[in-house]
Amino acid sequence: MTTTADDSQARLRRRVYLLLIVLGTGAMLGRILAVDAVDQAALQKYRIRKAISEKADLLKKRGLEGERLERAMEKEEARIRKLLRLRRPFLSANDRSRWCAVRALVEEDMRVEGAPYAIDKVIAEPTWDTIDMVKHDGHLYSSKPPLFPTLIAAEYWLIHRLTGATLDTHPNAIGRFIVATVNVIPLLVYFLLLARLIERFGTSDWGRLFVMGVAAFGTFLTTFSVVINNHLPAAVCAMVALYATVRIWFDGRRELRYFFVAGLFSALMAANELPAAVLFAAIGAGLLWRAPRQTVLGFAPAAIIVAAGFFGTNWIAHHSLRPPYMHRGEGDNWYDYTYERNGKQYESYWNNRVGIDRGEPSRAVYALHVLVGHHGIFSLTPVWLLSAGGLVMWLSRREQGLRELALLIGAVSAACLVFYLLRPLGDRNYGGMTCGLRWMFWCTPLWLLAMLPAADAMSRRAWTRGLALVLLVVSVASATYPTWNPWTHPW
Repeated sequence: MTTTADDSQARLRRRVYLLLIVLGTGAMLGRILAVDAVDQAALQKYRIRKAISEKADLLKKRGLEGERLERAMEKEEARIRKLLRLRRPFLSANDRSRWCAVRALVEEDMRVEGAPYAIDKVIAEPTWDTIDMVKHDGHLYSSKPPLFPTLIAAEYWLIHRLTGATLDTHPNAIGRFIVATVNVIPLLVYFLLLARLIERFGTSDWGRLFVMGVAAFGTFLTTFSVVINNHLPAAVCAMVALYATVRIWFDGRRELRYFFVAGLFSALMAANELPAAVLFAAIGAGLLWRAPRQTVLGFAPAAIIVAAGFFGTNWIAHHSLRPPYMHRGEGDNWYDYTYERNGKQYESYWNNRVGIDRGEPSRAVYALHVLVGHHGIFSLTPVWLLSAGGLVMWLSRREQGLRELALLIGAVSAACLVFYLLRPLGDRNYGGMTCGLRWMFWCTPLWLLAMLPAADAMSRRAWTRGLALVLLVVSVASATYPTWNPWTHPW
């Protein structure tokens, strides 16, 4: 029976959860509003002023004056500002690749006839270059699966129709607005659902609040909130699917809406992060065993909708059911090409990789750095050590449901990690120029949930609480180190 004191404590915890969520959201919004190539701002202003001054002197020497000079200078200033633009809220070839596809879909003068997803015209624009592209049928395309950029393009199309502005004329205003809606609003849902699961499985005030604090400030999801990427939406989808599954598995709910949500978001998770298909399959198989009728009527149709969108957009874009990154075979290598940009001939970056993109020759060294080295899961974010401990604690308990949940999280995480450790040389690059092993970020909600039993256990003694806080300090430092750009190497 719940006592008045218990109700009071629960209300207080919910208020603290809300406070942490608000603080974390405000921090993300502030970073999005400031996202820019800040180190190039002064250089951009200097170059533009200098070029405009030189052009004015040249026009005066040609005899232009008065209104004729003024009109000519207005045109030249617009051209120079576009040509010499350095500042933009698109921070990497990775996110620019998706933005290029978005522009190609929406802006009429960027479209290529007969190839709606082709980005040939977009990459010819100043500051719109990217290395994350492929070539087939004589055209260049983003190497990213087209479903996610298509969804973003729907929002951009509405903005463009209502305002007439484009990502070329107003890159900061439109880019930041879309990033905020695509990243921050879903993360709000993520935080709120996580708070419910924390209340559901946590046993101590301190442990519950600790895990919520980790979620708000100590993971790389908030770091990546300033750019368009597939890892953050995959993690949000994992959280929503996990919440619906918990309601079915632990609480005995059998309404079709929970099965539909589990199917829709677990499929979207897999569409954004291919190795996450192992969690999609595990959830689907578990629900089919537990409630076959509802799974067939609710889970399966939702998953089919996502599959139709994923393969349908891929077919429209590339006339293939396989996404671009699966075309790397002999005689079918879309990454082996040359292309022309502004009159100059270039070769695909992937034929002449540099730096970290060359790959780590030794699998043992790669595994070391993936786990505890320069891109290490446990060295950069040591709070995940508590998640590993929490899984062991749940597996050792008698409650069948908790043991099954721990087994699910542990097996899925291990399968995903092994998949990346066994990749060929060219793919052993730690995710490229990035602040952490980004391919595992989608597991964040699973690991936060698994952290609960360890956090609850550490709440009982002052020295263990102190140790947990030290782990949190290092994790927050890693997550906030790349303040302006997550596409940087870890500290």
